[in-house]
Amino acid sequence: MSKVIKNKNKRIQLGRLKLDILLQVTKSINNNLSKKELIQLYKHVVIDQLNIGKLLLYAFDGINWQQEICVDTACNSVDVENDLLGFNEITFIDENSYPKLAEFDVVIPVYHKSNPIAYLLLADFDGESIEVSPIIKHLTFIQTLTNVIAVALENKRLYKENLEKIAIRKEMELASEMQALLFPSYFPNNDKIEVAAQYVSNQLVGGDYYDFISLSENEVAFCVADVSGKGVSAALLMSNFQAALRTLIDKTDSFKQLVIELNALIINNAKTEKFITAFIGKYNCESKKLCYINAGHNPPIFINNGETSYLTAGTTVLGMFDELPNIESGEVTINGNALLLCYTDGVTEQINIKNQEFGIEKLTELVKKNQQKEVNSIIQVIIDELNKFNKSATFDDDITLLGLKFK
Repeated sequence: MSKVIKNKNKRIQLGRLKLDILLQVTKSINNNLSKKELIQLYKHVVIDQLNIGKLLLYAFDGINWQQEICVDTACNSVDVENDLLGFNEITFIDENSYPKLAEFDVVIPVYHKSNPIAYLLLADFDGESIEVSPIIKHLTFIQTLTNVIAVALENKRLYKENLEKIAIRKEMELASEMQALLFPSYFPNNDKIEVAAQYVSNQLVGGDYYDFISLSENEVAFCVADVSGKGVSAALLMSNFQAALRTLIDKTDSFKQLVIELNALIINNAKTEKFITAFIGKYNCESKKLCYINAGHNPPIFINNGETSYLTAGTTVLGMFDELPNIESGEVTINGNALLLCYTDGVTEQINIKNQEFGIEKLTELVKKNQQKEVNSIIQVIIDELNKFNKSATFDDDITLLGLKFK
């Protein structure tokens, strides 16, 4: 048999081998082999079947570069960010140009949608051999194989990441449903009192909360609160806060004792990592007395007998200190008709395109100008003005408004 025929047969055999390898790899990917199994298969092909001497493979896991394979070389000698990110095509190593990569012969970068996802460094066992280097012989095939494996690993990562996002989304939806249950479904509108509220969240789960509680035929309690942070942890803390508030508000007439116990609850649950601002009020329709305490919350706007004021008596935020300083409660007597508007900081701290705040002054003027309207209408006017001011599809923060008219 002539040498030409022998070489031809060798090329055919090598071609069949490479085809078989690609089919095997494709089948393994379709059979959803684990990342570890795919890495082992790739290593077996490159080292055992293609006779490559040294192999170092890095892959990106979405956050960091991970060393996936290291064969017959110093595994900690290369830093991806400093030594490899500059390569965007196959490059043969010149030790004078790349001294840190001197023990390798070639760098093969792998890109996916213009982003680097893997780097392969190769070297032969014997650089002095007169035979054709396996790297030279199989370079195109190794590049193809590495691309296939690297993209498969990237797809596995993205698939896992997508599953995690779906799980988080479902968790957030559950928290949102739980949060919705905290808000009262009924408000009175009679000859004694008129109540309305609106909550607009800029996320699926926000940190604002409001409540209205009928204590007796002539007495009601209400609250507006804002927990630091968002998401499931904030919703859980607010749920505990509501349960405690509803239990304690009917058992004590002491606002001081009420906030002390609420503060202890928040510290026990949040370990000072979260805190709550809250305005809590209690109104007696017979005595016309409005008692309240403000725990570090935005002061509600109160219009009584034509006079406008802000209800500030109280203490600091709940959940920040083991002992609350300077606790005091407030009490006012309703003369004729009166209006109270409670709100969270998402209203007054709303920013427009000129980086200006909506502010307490603008909010106060809106309330005074529209005080003769029904509470629902007053709240809607404020929401409309916020939209005009913001000129955006969404708010920067949660928006909560609770209005009460005392008749």
